[in-house]
Formats: sequence, C-alpha cells, structure tokens
Amino acid sequence: MLPITAYGHPTLKKVGEEIDKDYPGLEQLIEDMFETMYNSRGVGLAAQQINKAIRLFIIDASLYGDEYEEAKDFKKIFINAKITSFEGDDWEVEEGCLSVPGINEFVKRKKIIKITYQDENFVKHEETYDGMISRIIQHEYDHTQGIVFVERLPQIKKMLLKRKLNDISMGKSSANYKMIYPRKKGRR
Repeated sequence: MLPITAYGHPTLKKVGEEIDKDYPGLEQLIEDMFETMYNSRGVGLAAQQINKAIRLFIIDASLYGDEYEEAKDFKKIFINAKITSFEGDDWEVEEGCLSVPGINEFVKRKKIIKITYQDENFVKHEETYDGMISRIIQHEYDHTQGIVFVERLPQIKKMLLKRKLNDISMGKSSANYKMIYPRKKGRR
C-alpha cells in the first residue's frame, strides 16, 4: 500500500507531466494504485495523491453501482487525460477525498464531459461521460491539474474549513491509512 499525500502537500499542487509507455515501473505503479485505492475505500486515485506529479489516474466506481447504473462495473485507467468540453447543468453532490480525510462538502460540477485519454496500453480514446462517472473523472482529473476539491468551494466555505485543513496538513487526521503530511516529519 502506498501512502497518500495529505492536503497541503506540494505534490498535490503540481500539474502532472505526460508520460509514455516507457515510464519506469508503470504496470506495477498502476497495480499498487488500485491496491491503495481499495484499501483506503476510495473510488478514484490520482498519481499526485501518491506523490507522483504525472498525468495518471484510476477509477473503480463499483461502490456506487447500486445507486448509479453507469457506475456498475466501471473500472478504468486514464493516462495523459484531457477534458475537452464540459456540458449540461451544474450538479451539486457531496464529495470527499483520500487526501482530505474527514471532510465532505457539496461541489458543483457540470453533468457531462468529453475526454481524450490513453489506456494502460497507450491506446487513445475519446469518450463522453455523464452523471456520477463524469463527476468522479472530473475530481481525479482535477488532481492531475494540481487542484484539490476544496479549492472548488465558495470562499466562505473555505474560510470555515481553514482550521480543519490546517490540522490535516499537520498530521491530525482521521485517516485509517498511511499518509504523507506536509508539515509533519515521517508518515502515519
């Protein structure tokens, strides 16, 4: 299991670099990311969350399969992804993040996206997603752009969360998985 970078860690602010099929240990990295995500009870994980500033994220939305039909058996790897359009109405749903344990907030996102990406075999895809899959992709894609979901909240909400976010970066968190804290030596 890989440790998760906590809110405030500098890698979470980095825009990911594109990678190619020769990226060292990519197959093992993807396998380790899925194991980390499952053990942390997440539905998505971006490379920035495991302290790597590259354009890679994974999703397994099966946990939402009972509530959202499109999430059933949805498991994918996204490499060098680029969202090319956002469409539809704003849709506000509560989100959480493995890098921000213990904080869940309502975030507005567009319902429909178009995305280009490469899979684990570096085959290019151009697809459209909506609903919960679109939301999960947008959340993980944001990580590859150096954005954490709390940055999408209204300013007043961010101010109200400031102390909790500071506590997380100092290593005071409710996470039951290993984390790398930016303001604390070592790991939990």
